[in-house]
Amino acid sequence: MALIVGTLVACTTTPQQNDPSPVPDLQPHGGAGTPRPPIATNTPTKSRWVPVDWSELPGVQQDSFTEAWNGWIKNCERPNTVFAGLCTEVRRLSIAGEDEQRNWMMTQLQPYRIEASTGGPDGLLTSYYEPLFEARRVQGDGFNVPLYQTPASLGKRKPWYTRQQIESLPEAQAALSGRAIAWLRDPVDAMVLHIQGSGRLKLTEPDGRQRMVRMAYAGTNDQPYKSVGRWLLDRNLVRDATWPGISAWIAANPARVNEMLWSNPRYVFFREEELNPLDAQFGPKGAQGVALTPGRSIAVDRNSIPYGTPVWLSTPGPTVALNRLVFAQDTGSAILGAVRADFFMGWGPEAGDLAGRVKQNLRLWAFWPKSQAGSAPHLR
Repeated sequence: MALIVGTLVACTTTPQQNDPSPVPDLQPHGGAGTPRPPIATNTPTKSRWVPVDWSELPGVQQDSFTEAWNGWIKNCERPNTVFAGLCTEVRRLSIAGEDEQRNWMMTQLQPYRIEASTGGPDGLLTSYYEPLFEARRVQGDGFNVPLYQTPASLGKRKPWYTRQQIESLPEAQAALSGRAIAWLRDPVDAMVLHIQGSGRLKLTEPDGRQRMVRMAYAGTNDQPYKSVGRWLLDRNLVRDATWPGISAWIAANPARVNEMLWSNPRYVFFREEELNPLDAQFGPKGAQGVALTPGRSIAVDRNSIPYGTPVWLSTPGPTVALNRLVFAQDTGSAILGAVRADFFMGWGPEAGDLAGRVKQNLRLWAFWPKSQAGSAPHLR
């Protein structure tokens, strides 16, 4: 059974007023993979930035800046205009040692502790990943769950058909005729892809050849997202909405799986992308428009942190303790609040297993060029 993560999480250590899901639950990461133009200094409304000394950053001398540099390089493919002038040096330093990279950052960048505009510096960290499933190009042999590209009539009807209508109304099915990209074995696996917004497929072609491809986010039916976990909780069908509880309910109630899935009217459409050896080292494109770097990319609320901003992330656990340089390169509909981040863990079942247990306390520091100090968002 697939491992649903992202915001499929255990109990939070620090409940936040901006946390949209105080109960452990399934939340969408949809929106990832939708490139947006690079931005300059937006004006966050949810955070205040407090200038601090580098010595305040936990573990700053221990992190591997060399490992983080791939995130910097990706940042420079579609840079925030505030950081664009640093990209020549960023690329030059890709072959430098960690001490030189760290010293350069300390010379060029000022750290700012991020706080909620009406609160303190403590927030919430969750994690997401890129699922990996077996799939077939042609329906049959148990692979009967379609992944669709966008229908031609999507823009002519807003909102488009609901999930239940897509799977039951003849007119909706006619609109999707011939639009299936691939077929999965399990409708719950399709739900995972719809929640995460992208994924990898080990795809078998009609001639038996196998290829690794990516299903990238292409759009939705414009229907509201409704949590299946919340649906189960509200009906007292599970005691909590973590994945072990949900998967146990699914196993015990196979005849009600469609009822559960149909409780969420939102439906996600995909586009197929080739995965060459270089692309396979990175995740899907985030909202900044650059490929995500495992362990170094985060999704943020862009009303708190502009895309492309280097960020120092610190969390004590309990699932995983981290003190490291990351980059704000993505967003998600459940990622709301000043001190709020979704950590991109990578892909496959191991990343999914770890990411699915992350819901823990968080502190963040944003970096801003010293030469642009006057444009740093919401200084205090």
